[in-house]
Amino acid sequence: MIRPEGLVVSTPSAVEVVLRRGFAAPRRLVFDALTRPELLRRWHGARGWQLVVCEVELRAGGAWRFVARGPGGAEMGMRGVYREVEAPARLVQTEVHDGWDEGAALVTTLLDERDGRTEMTTTVRYPSQEIRDSVLRTPMERGAGEAYDRLAALLDDTKGTS
Repeated sequence: MIRPEGLVVSTPSAVEVVLRRGFAAPRRLVFDALTRPELLRRWHGARGWQLVVCEVELRAGGAWRFVARGPGGAEMGMRGVYREVEAPARLVQTEVHDGWDEGAALVTTLLDERDGRTEMTTTVRYPSQEIRDSVLRTPMERGAGEAYDRLAALLDDTKGTS
């Protein structure tokens, strides 16, 4: 079953956070929006944040790097390496935020399409419960929800032009 729009966050284990969101778009469009810099720049980040660096080497072993700029010129950088790329169904990558020395998170994104709608399930596995809990204390859930709302709007626009 494809969930209605709106982010659902759960913690199925002591080191994981799962984010689920339904989109009224085929998974090929969702996959492209997750992996193509020209599309990522249009939606990635909470309201008021924009990607100023967006580098994607989309292949197993390929690196990615994002830097977002937000209110007051604040910047947040993150990077990682793609471990698996199975277009348009699955991405597995590491993720490390700039200034974060606790080790990489492992991010697995699955895209399931039914009747032209796609459910995205992203599982983030942290090196420890302490790190997971510290992430949950940040505005991560609000920011991810706003970013996915921006993604949904982009997908609506993109469907009309594809």
